Amino acid sequence: MQFLREIVVSLLIVVAVGFVLFAISGVWPPLVAVESDSMEPHLQKGDLVLVMDENRFEPAFAVGDTGVVTAAAGAENDYHRFGGPGDVIVYRPSGSAAATPIIHRAHLYVEADENWYDRADPDVIDASSCADLAACPAPHAGFITKGDNRVTNDYYDQTRGISTVVEPEWVKGRAVVRIPWVGWIRLVASDLTLPGLSATLFAGGTIGIGPGSQLA
Repeated sequence: MQFLREIVVSLLIVVAVGFVLFAISGVWPPLVAVESDSMEPHLQKGDLVLVMDENRFEPAFAVGDTGVVTAAAGAENDYHRFGGPGDVIVYRPSGSAAATPIIHRAHLYVEADENWYDRADPDVIDASSCADLAACPAPHAGFITKGDNRVTNDYYDQTRGISTVVEPEWVKGRAVVRIPWVGWIRLVASDLTLPGLSATLFAGGTIGIGPGSQLA
């Protein structure tokens, strides 16, 4: 009987912590377990990451009313997250509710029909003009995203078909806190460590990162 009571108390504590984190972050579930290496060395497989609603505590130099700071704006304003300029965001690729969410850095914000070739990092594009660059001109306004791993993710998500330009409505939140190793508990329990996935939502569901070392 005492053992059962301890289990119930433990579950209540877990639920209470979850709701406290939800109250702080405004995102449910508020924690994701990183499942791949596309964000290394800044986020590593097995890390647990707290995700916050992008409009909470947003800097003055966030893009419009999106609450997200791009890498370009971050570099100009000395704003860094997880070892790099700008925000790391969680988004649904191509806006699909059925697709595995992705956690990558927001590099650029582009307008609809924009030729963003000249603003792209030449080291991560294999094109000689906008005509040779996927998602250019931009089909709509939104973010150009990329994993931090320079070995496995030396390209933008949009140029490999991982997602089209990310509309602000597809962003689920900004990654704000990393807890090393704790996410392994969730990864082992979930049995969802599959090629092409990058993270698993702590309270269920999945988060991905596309092609790369195990995702993008």
